[in-house]
Amino acid sequence: MSLQPSRRVGAAVAWLLGLNVAVYFLQVTVASPDDMFAVLGFHSRDLGALGRAWWTIGTYMFVHGGFWHLVLNMYTLWLFGPRVEAAWSAGEFARFYLFCGIGGWFLHLFMAGDSVLIGASAAVMGVMLAYATLWPHDTVYLFGLVPMSVRWLMLLVVLMNLLGGISASPSGGIAYLAHLGGLGAGWLYLRTSARMSLAGVRRHVEPVPDLPEEDLPRAVPKSHRPPRGHDADDAVARSKAMTARRNTATKPQRPAAPTPGVDPDAATLNRVLDKISATGLGSLSPEELQLLDAASKRRRQD
Repeated sequence: MSLQPSRRVGAAVAWLLGLNVAVYFLQVTVASPDDMFAVLGFHSRDLGALGRAWWTIGTYMFVHGGFWHLVLNMYTLWLFGPRVEAAWSAGEFARFYLFCGIGGWFLHLFMAGDSVLIGASAAVMGVMLAYATLWPHDTVYLFGLVPMSVRWLMLLVVLMNLLGGISASPSGGIAYLAHLGGLGAGWLYLRTSARMSLAGVRRHVEPVPDLPEEDLPRAVPKSHRPPRGHDADDAVARSKAMTARRNTATKPQRPAAPTPGVDPDAATLNRVLDKISATGLGSLSPEELQLLDAASKRRRQD
């Protein structure tokens, strides 16, 4: 599936987009960028005085160095964030976003030296990693031209930041180590999150649609299915009919009472002949066969 921006932006992504844009608007209108960096950005040199500037651990994520820095981060958040939030929840997504941002701060703190940390890149990197973990085979177009799966894009991003972190100076303009810290925090969160495990199970189950009961295959078409109980009643009726025929064929028949003015032998013979006509010669009892044989002999003698 080709990756496209979601038409529906969740509450967490909407708030994060709004806060970043609002801070940048204040940065270029009310206050100068240097003032915003001083108040909201994290300064490694102030580590000893972190008690009075503790909020910068989180606020640095909402300050950006310029217009394109803001646009790139916000576009990435808008592209990958809504679907991840929809798979989790607004609260879960917000916690994950902040956790990745703090992970970026943590790695920058111990490895970047004397520098100022600003930007949402570490948190956004974590969001990209969550998307690549959930939907690794989605297609994204690099630079709008080159198609590649999200997992390969994620691998390319990791390699670029590794190379940048090794070669760039600590005071450089791009905080590669903070990006790696965000990726590391996101990986740790995804590995230990119970919700992520549930999402992984759901992802494997989603391609198999649930069939409603009415759509399950039937041995008998629905339109021709007999009413409930009809099959049982029909079987009982057939069983009774077969039992009656069997009893008629095997049970000796009691001779009928003679009718006044009628020869008893003639009446019995007529009854035997009727039975032969109805059920066949094989249905006669031994007595009836003897009677039929005696009548035959008498007719030959006459």
